[in-house]
Amino acid sequence: MTERIGHVEKWLQTNNLAFAFISEPKNVFYFTKFMCEPHERLLGLFIFPEVEPFLVCPKMEAGQAKAAGWCHEIIGYQDHEDPWELIHRVMKDKEFSGKQKAAIESATLPYQKALSLQKFNDRLMFEPIDAFLGSLRTIKDEQELTTLKKAAELADYAVSVGVNAIKKGRTEQAIIAEIEYELTKRGYPEMAFDTMVLAGENSAAPHGNPGKRQIKEGDFVLFDLGVVVDGYCSDITRTVCYKHASDEQAEIYDTVLQAETEAIKASRAGLRIGDLDRIARNIITDKGYGDYFPHRLGHGLGLGAHEAPSMSENNDDVLKTGMVYTIEPGIYVPDVGGVRIEDDVYLSEQGPVTLTNYPKTLQIIP
Repeated sequence: MTERIGHVEKWLQTNNLAFAFISEPKNVFYFTKFMCEPHERLLGLFIFPEVEPFLVCPKMEAGQAKAAGWCHEIIGYQDHEDPWELIHRVMKDKEFSGKQKAAIESATLPYQKALSLQKFNDRLMFEPIDAFLGSLRTIKDEQELTTLKKAAELADYAVSVGVNAIKKGRTEQAIIAEIEYELTKRGYPEMAFDTMVLAGENSAAPHGNPGKRQIKEGDFVLFDLGVVVDGYCSDITRTVCYKHASDEQAEIYDTVLQAETEAIKASRAGLRIGDLDRIARNIITDKGYGDYFPHRLGHGLGLGAHEAPSMSENNDDVLKTGMVYTIEPGIYVPDVGGVRIEDDVYLSEQGPVTLTNYPKTLQIIP
């Protein structure tokens, strides 16, 4: 925590900023190890270039913040109190040395909170800190990697539960219920996002809505799910066939698998991210399915199921050692079905390491 806050302090000094106000819960957790969903209440972390930071949270949560390891000042407030009044009292003692700009999460900070911040100084202006925070969170340390590996192992297990639950007539929703029930029994009830099980023509929608569609012979069955472990997310997609696969289905599957395999193999530090997307996209396009691959190659992974970097063809940033991201090409053909194969990839000093390891050869479920 101290090292991470130190990076922000140095960034504030370099940019001559008075303070940073961080309120997005995942970002607060990143710096404090305190996980809190404040709902309508105020949660915030103030970081300064040269003085001690402080945390603002509901008083009933203050003990949990301390237990999580936060050793700096906590402003805990009760529901009948205005937390901004308490913050103002503390801020009066802070020395800003004439600085007129503060850092905020411009993508997520509500306008009302921005106005409350400006009451500290009616000339206060704001500088976005989003990109800097994203760059910090992009590179994972050993503890984060250990947690992400555990989340990935559970994602593998969840897919195996889902595959084993496939039976003729069983609905998409019933399979989801079985997956999440088994994870809850293991002590991991939180999913990274809404679990998707899509069968037959439904699998041709990249982000379809599972429902009462029953499994039929010849269906593609697509699983897309993630498990949360200590705040960190996994994300896996696997596609199988029930009873039998047509030649067209086999060709679609093999094309996606080749695209995913080659993109993982090509991952290396210094490679332009857009070029990695292009490697997979060219394979799919050359097989005549380019129009059926409508999304980016993947995304960063960590405290968020979707975070930086965006693995899209227009991203000129480069891969860096320590990143964790998904590789998930897909082909979605209306009235035939869709195939997506997705793995979580850690870019080590030796090269790419897949954290998710459920088998990827085409499975025909009997």
